[in-house]
Amino acid sequence: MKTVLLAGGLGTRLSELTIEIPKPMVEIGAMPMLWHIMKCYDRQGFKEFVVALGYKQQFVKDFFIDYSLTSRDISIDTATGIVRPHNDVTDDWVIHMIDTGRDTQTGGRVLRLRDHLDGETFMLTYGDGVSDVDIRAVVDFHRKHGRIATITAVRPPARFGGLVFDGDLVAEFNEKRQIDEGWINGGFMVLEPAVFDYITGDGASLESDTLEALARDGQLAAYRHDGFWQCMDTLRDVRYLNKLHETGAAPWLAKEENKNDESTGNWRSRIHWLGLGAKPARTGT
Repeated sequence: MKTVLLAGGLGTRLSELTIEIPKPMVEIGAMPMLWHIMKCYDRQGFKEFVVALGYKQQFVKDFFIDYSLTSRDISIDTATGIVRPHNDVTDDWVIHMIDTGRDTQTGGRVLRLRDHLDGETFMLTYGDGVSDVDIRAVVDFHRKHGRIATITAVRPPARFGGLVFDGDLVAEFNEKRQIDEGWINGGFMVLEPAVFDYITGDGASLESDTLEALARDGQLAAYRHDGFWQCMDTLRDVRYLNKLHETGAAPWLAKEENKNDESTGNWRSRIHWLGLGAKPARTGT
């Protein structure tokens, strides 16, 4: 089953970083967020991706074009230009990178991928969120309910403490828990080809147009996930995700991947340049 990754938006809520690079290329532990999302699927056996590109798409293409070599040890014959890798590829992925337009909305991007999805059931998620959700359980849930679309419902991260007043005094201050929050769409969706009938064109929003219409028609199911989920909307989110990774406690990664917090590639760490505390990736000369 193919996985669609929405990676073409402007990322305006993280404009401090996305003025330079697309949001999915912001680094967590010196590797792009997009790589981390792909790891969420890879560790559960899903290895074919269709990436919907748009804004500053060349950064994404360049990274993955170089990745098959920069993630391995190599020997170079300077006389012939032949490059010979020494070890196996770390990630055995097939990645289809498709230009879906710079200003296309989320629904429109999905519609533009129609010919790349072979008329089959596919998965979809956003290019700015990671989770430890059991993706195979989401797929099974989707098949059991027989609807056109299934989303993964998650609790948003708790950001503020709760106050109980006694007049002008604070009677209680309680650190708000994530579980106290309501449910939101966390991505990690499963969709049937019939979803394309609900998308009118480039200007269609996957959320406010397509998913709302599916819900009205009784065609939208929700798999509830109470575990870890974290989006990357602000610099605070970037710092938090980097801290989890640096301490070896990233719930979305396998244990052995948590130990590797530096890229072996030549992707330069812009987060490091901006003083956000991430380690810089090693660069070639």
